[in-house]
Amino acid sequence: MEAANFDQYEKTLTEQQFLGGQLPTSADKEAYDLLKNTPPSVESHPHTFAWFALVHRFNESVRASWAAGAAPKGAEKKQAAPVKKEEPKKEEVKPAAANDDDELDLFADEEPSEETKKLLEESKKKVEEAQKKKPTVIAKSFILFEVKPYEAETDLDELFKKILAIELDGLVWKQDCKKEPIAYGVYKLIVGCVVEDDKVSVDDLQEKIGEFEEEVQSVDILTFNKI
Repeated sequence: MEAANFDQYEKTLTEQQFLGGQLPTSADKEAYDLLKNTPPSVESHPHTFAWFALVHRFNESVRASWAAGAAPKGAEKKQAAPVKKEEPKKEEVKPAAANDDDELDLFADEEPSEETKKLLEESKKKVEEAQKKKPTVIAKSFILFEVKPYEAETDLDELFKKILAIELDGLVWKQDCKKEPIAYGVYKLIVGCVVEDDKVSVDDLQEKIGEFEEEVQSVDILTFNKI
């Protein structure tokens, strides 16, 4: 028996409820039999997991009754010798046994039954829950600001404390700074921080530092790197 291709199943089941389309077919039974001993993971293949859980709800006799569906997308068509056309035979739909409450007549109507719809809805909820559990990646950036004072007498330590006092949701300041000489005894501050891109506007942050008008002559960005 061939090995299970979870990635291919996941791709197909992202677009439809069953491997054969919107109703189960023999392809679903064959795949289920192949996966019984190695069921899919809800974290890595949520749609395949939901499909497997749904097919598992049907008993063996129902799965055995599923007819062959259309050929999978991308499947190669085999060359066959010409055959005489015959009128397609209508398959007799056997009524479910009166004493078998689990038996589902899936092919009596074109639309899925209410019970099947309920199972499909349960499978969708499982997929949604699995996707919610996936960790969200937060985009962040590291920024270095160059802050130049007006004069050499400016207390850079006090200015740095004022900058650290700027608080924004998604902003984390480095707790140390650098002092680098410019000219004529004037030093500039190099201040670093990490920001969450969706929460903090770099332009707004730059303006907030510049609001210390008595001490700050200019604020420039030295480094802007995505983390």
